[in-house]
Amino acid sequence: MSQEHVATLPQLSADAGAEQILRAGVAAAGGPVALACSFSVEDVVIIDLLRQIAPEVRVFALDTGRLNEETYEVAEAVSERYGIRIDWYFPQREAVEKLEREKGLFSFRESLENRHECCRIRKVEPLGRALQGLAGWITGLRREQSVTRSDLRAIEIDQANGGIVKINPLLEWSEKQVREYAEQKRLPVNRLHKQGYPSIGCAPCTRAVQPGEHPRAGRWWWEDPANKECGLHKR
Repeated sequence: MSQEHVATLPQLSADAGAEQILRAGVAAAGGPVALACSFSVEDVVIIDLLRQIAPEVRVFALDTGRLNEETYEVAEAVSERYGIRIDWYFPQREAVEKLEREKGLFSFRESLENRHECCRIRKVEPLGRALQGLAGWITGLRREQSVTRSDLRAIEIDQANGGIVKINPLLEWSEKQVREYAEQKRLPVNRLHKQGYPSIGCAPCTRAVQPGEHPRAGRWWWEDPANKECGLHKR
């Protein structure tokens, strides 16, 4: 994507609503757009919004092979409620087998390098395949989730994934806003959220947080907060 195209991205006000961001982002992409869904409460909120304003946007998910059962339950509930197909992407079998044969089942806890390797195999590579042919993708990222997300924009160019448009409609939403929307619409919500899991990823890399802890404290809790990304959202 050229710098000229970057300059044409819509300049939204700080108080732009999620619906406005979605409409503007899909229009700016000028081609097929999909939601990357982990079935967090944020992603289910976005699916509900999309069914109202942009039902043509498809939904895909990454099955890392180590997701919680509760995540699959939400996926089935969402598919049934909205009558939509979830396009699942899986890691390459050979890469997973090689990793586990050579380094075991929990190598990601031994070093940051090993954890990035696991995320690259199970998440980043499948994401690359999922984004092929797309002009834009939608995420459930929120600014308050992590220090690594403080400089995001609601609509931006994702240079790490070929210069396509990246749309973050809930960027300025608080956790309270997300939960209230989900409760009002009676959306399918992952049962782990009510068990102290504000952020849910792969089962071995996610735990409940204690009262007063940061919402991302339960992800890769053995690492420094500045490193708590899996590679899906490179800057």
